[in-house]
Amino acid sequence: MSAAVLAVREARRGVHRRQRVLLVALGALVVGLFLVRALLGDYRISFVDGIRMVTGTTIPGASFIFMESTLPRACMAVLAGAAFASAGAAYQSMLRNPLASPDVLGITLGASAAAVFAVVLLGWTGTPVALVAFAGAVGVAATIHGFAGRGGAATGRMILVGVGLAAVLSSVVHWVLLRADVYRAQDALVWLTGSLGSVSWSEITRLAVVVAVALPLLVVVTRQLGVLGLGDDLAAGLGVRAGRMRLVVTALVVLLAASATAVCGPIAFVGFLSGPIARRLSRGRTSVPAAALVGAAMVLAADHVSAYAVPGTAYPVGVVTGLAGAPVLVWLLVAGRRSLQEAS
Repeated sequence: MSAAVLAVREARRGVHRRQRVLLVALGALVVGLFLVRALLGDYRISFVDGIRMVTGTTIPGASFIFMESTLPRACMAVLAGAAFASAGAAYQSMLRNPLASPDVLGITLGASAAAVFAVVLLGWTGTPVALVAFAGAVGVAATIHGFAGRGGAATGRMILVGVGLAAVLSSVVHWVLLRADVYRAQDALVWLTGSLGSVSWSEITRLAVVVAVALPLLVVVTRQLGVLGLGDDLAAGLGVRAGRMRLVVTALVVLLAASATAVCGPIAFVGFLSGPIARRLSRGRTSVPAAALVGAAMVLAADHVSAYAVPGTAYPVGVVTGLAGAPVLVWLLVAGRRSLQEAS
């Protein structure tokens, strides 16, 4: 065996080794933040008492706070963060553009517009709103693919159509809010900001099933996305059907993003920033599992800060992610420019 082949194999082993170390470190961070969010707050609960309550023991006062407030919010933060982040990382990788996340291209806005219309103008609540939100996201995704067509310019057309739809849907949301009474408008605004304040165990179960099914499939599919960078013709020559792959990735992205949005609203910047952060930690490689863990950690930390940063006042989690997202975006832009300058 030649020295060149051995060198390539060793380099690959090194990459896989670093990736495993990164995933373990991010997993440990998520577990730590989960325990902090679930156990530490206005009413502090020990780890042993938390295990006892999960297994069925009732502790007066603590059981209600833990089982109906802090634990469900921590579970939903992990699931929603992983769903938004993995969807954003996959879409950015497929379209080869860091701006091409589901929230920028209007998929989550489609869910938001449909849900706000149902809540404000139709007076719906609960499961019907979630179904309408999912239908709105599916409609936007179908429109993007319908106008994108085929060929090498399909990805560019998808971005242009998505940005245009996002602008239209944003105007629709504002029009609906202007027609609402003050109470329904306030509820809609809290949901549009992104909130984990009213999640239920049934919603957590439904989203957990979606994430458990769609996320592994997305991880498998995105391993072939690098071939699309060679162009549709070369990808076809290598046995990859570009159009079908885009359709499959988009379907999984819509399923994850719409399901999370239907439960807790569009949490700002999670899908947009988790992919670039994970790529930077992975030394330029796209990693959907790493992005999912980054998103989960981001939402867990933001939800804890939103609940306890200001005594006596709790904010929607989307307020914190929105405030923190802008500086992180600037940092990523500056760091990317420095990397390019050093490379040149």
